[in-house]
Amino acid sequence: MKSIDIHAHLVPRSLWRATEAGRAWHGFRHEPGEGVGTVFGNGLRSTFSSPKVRFTPEERLADMDAQGVDVQVVSIHTPLFGYHLDGAEGLALAREVNDEIASMTKQWPTRFAGLATLPVQDVKLAVDELERAVTVLGLKGAELDTLVNGENWDEPRFLPLFKAAEAMGAVLFFHPQPQHNFMMKRTTRYGLFNSLGVIVEDAIVVAVLIYGGVLDACPNLRVCVAHGGGPACFAMGRIDRGWQGMTPAHRTIPRPPSSYQRQLYYDTVVGSEKALRFLLDEVGADRVVLGSDWPFVPWHPSPVTWLQGLASLSQDEKDQILSRNLEALLKL
Repeated sequence: MKSIDIHAHLVPRSLWRATEAGRAWHGFRHEPGEGVGTVFGNGLRSTFSSPKVRFTPEERLADMDAQGVDVQVVSIHTPLFGYHLDGAEGLALAREVNDEIASMTKQWPTRFAGLATLPVQDVKLAVDELERAVTVLGLKGAELDTLVNGENWDEPRFLPLFKAAEAMGAVLFFHPQPQHNFMMKRTTRYGLFNSLGVIVEDAIVVAVLIYGGVLDACPNLRVCVAHGGGPACFAMGRIDRGWQGMTPAHRTIPRPPSSYQRQLYYDTVVGSEKALRFLLDEVGADRVVLGSDWPFVPWHPSPVTWLQGLASLSQDEKDQILSRNLEALLKL
């Protein structure tokens, strides 16, 4: 059975070339340290937790073979989005990364597909770059953060980007910052910024897309949320109750929030079989896709083997998750 992984990150080779030349990369600077060191930009420091971030495409392919992954959908490592940069510099970063990802998909078209990064701090530039990425480079859509310089995605200025993505049939994959999210304001202890902060950010973006009317305005928008959407689906009962408690004049959407769940897709990076079984029962097997969070989540031996070994899933559910859903979503 073919396997397609929607959640596979890239630290651009251009960043490592800049590092070897002693230069910053679009305002980001790599600093040596334990393991592969850290990257510093916009006043924030992110640690590289896996030596695989320096893999060449050939080494990545060998690792995919070892894990039984046939296709990776490659997207940038999220601390490198560069939304804090001015529009021109953000566009330069995006074009450089998108060209690199596209070169991988062209050289190995049966092994890689790609998602662009966009300079969403300037929506017009982001729309133009999404169009270039999809129509010229052949990428399948874009990866987006859950927040843009403190703004949520329900801000009206972002609607043209969603409209453009819908018109192009582009997939938007939402992924928060693993080491820099709201949890850092509460505590930096216990690794909660990654284990808990990330998935709460996922849930917030699900709620914002629903309540903000994005899914009403763009009913055919193709959206996937990382980490199974976090606790969003588990919390839908409470979210529905909140909507039901509003007067009709204060409701921003015409239907209960839970009725929008099936307009979204969710990956399998949920941490346990019980969580995945709940997600499948809530949204349906046709809305769940394979993700690995390569190379940052250790799998023993692989995400494919893990999924295939789950007793609570039928073979048909496994087949949908491993490839059929993404073949349709990404038009592979």
